[in-house]
Amino acid sequence: MFFSCKPAEMANLMEDEVFMAFTTYAAIVILKMMLMAPLTAYYRITRGSYANEEDVSRKSAEEKKKLLKAHPDVERARRCHQNDLENVIPFMLIGLLYALTGPELSAALLHFRLFAGCRIFHTISYITVLPQPSRGLSWILGMLVTFSMAYRVLSTVLLL
Repeated sequence: MFFSCKPAEMANLMEDEVFMAFTTYAAIVILKMMLMAPLTAYYRITRGSYANEEDVSRKSAEEKKKLLKAHPDVERARRCHQNDLENVIPFMLIGLLYALTGPELSAALLHFRLFAGCRIFHTISYITVLPQPSRGLSWILGMLVTFSMAYRVLSTVLLL
């Protein structure tokens, strides 16, 4: 049942509340992750901080020297986006497998909501520079949620 879904079973999967909850929260964290690129671009433009020579190719040599520099706001947004990639992708893969194990809806919603909330709070704490341990705690809780789902997957389908 775990990986061999027939078309009729796929239709049932699309009606499964846990699977629908997963797709909802997966879409939320993916959209949040995708919005980090335009935010980084916004910071690059408004802070005059570019990383690549081609970004300032039409500028004079003096202007290029001023613009080809790092800025803390740009670096925070860029690192936040990198952190999203390192956390959202594992959540997506583990979360999908978790949803397929047939967990209780309430447990699944708790996992999905906690993870999405942690990622949103992590971004807010990163971008607005909230003091630690706010960002660290949100990262740890998000990782624990993913590990909890992974434990459920392994304990449900472990075939060694």
